[in-house]
Order: sequence, then structure tokens, then C-alpha cells
Amino acid sequence: MKHSDFQIGTEFFTASGKWRCTDVGSRVIVAISLEPKEMVRLSTDPSGKQVKETFISDDPRDLNGSPYGVAEYVFDECDLEGCSICDLFS
Repeated sequence: MKHSDFQIGTEFFTASGKWRCTDVGSRVIVAISLEPKEMVRLSTDPSGKQVKETFISDDPRDLNGSPYGVAEYVFDECDLEGCSICDLFS
């Protein structure tokens, strides 16, 4: 894909899965992964002890933003060659 193919909301594929563009810079794009991801939740039990829970999430609310509940990644001009556009049937 070319830089000009991207706009906010464009969904595309890379070797690591499906992504959604969240920002377009002058030479880079920023995107979030749409794949299920490992999440960590910290809480405190009634005794005051901190509890760490690790789980896989595919909750669509993680993808609402900005700010997003997941990390945004920067793709530079070299990375864009490995991107392909999602078609209407993806």
C-alpha cells in the first residue's frame, strides 16, 4: 500500500493480522491491532492484596478511542509495503 491509501478508519492486513488506522502523519501512519490480545487487569482483594489477572480479550470496547485501551503502533514508509487493503468481504 502507499501512504496515500490510508485515512483514519482504514482497515488493512499485515503478516501479523488485521489493523485499523488511527492517525495519518506526513510520513507515517498509526494503527491499532484488531486481533485478540493479552490484557492484564490489576485489582485489590478485600484483604488489601494486589491481584493480577492475565487474559485474552477480543472485546470491541478495547478498540474505542481515542485514547484506546490497546497500544497504537507506528508504521513508517518501509512498513507500508507489507500492508494490504481489506476488501468488502473481510
